[in-house]
Amino acid sequence: MSTVADRYAKSLLEVSIDQNKLEAIYNDIKGFQETLKSQELLQLIKSPIINAEKKNSAFKAIFDGKVDPLTMNFFKTVIDKSRESVFPEMCDAFIDQYRTKNNIASAKVITAAKLSEEKLNAIKSSLNQNSGAATFEIQEEVDESLIGGFIIEMGDKRYDASVKHKLNKLRKSFS
Repeated sequence: MSTVADRYAKSLLEVSIDQNKLEAIYNDIKGFQETLKSQELLQLIKSPIINAEKKNSAFKAIFDGKVDPLTMNFFKTVIDKSRESVFPEMCDAFIDQYRTKNNIASAKVITAAKLSEEKLNAIKSSLNQNSGAATFEIQEEVDESLIGGFIIEMGDKRYDASVKHKLNKLRKSFS
């Protein structure tokens, strides 16, 4: 992550703590991160042709009344400072800093088919016991190309127990 993203995220985290709005801002940023998956919004924030005034107007139309005023002020500040192209990295940095502050571990579980709540909770419980974190968040993703099994990504570690991976290893051993 960039230094700029880390600094902005840290500032937002500190202000949200000072104003006792950490949970609200965290939820706003997570929602905003999902919104950033829209190509139209990404094109808007990354466009050098659209000026800050128009970007602020668009953000006001999209988010005003839906996010905390502190979050709106953050958006405006970032846009006014011409740093809006770093919004995706800022969201990632803020969420990482929030998780660190609250001792929350996270993992991504990739499976060939959607897991039942029971299986997801079993994985969460197992990972939680091994991580030592106060709480645990799991992001679930479905990738049918895995054929079966699962992949768990936690930080910079990856455990691949997918059928696709095993078939690829078998194929390499015959080559």
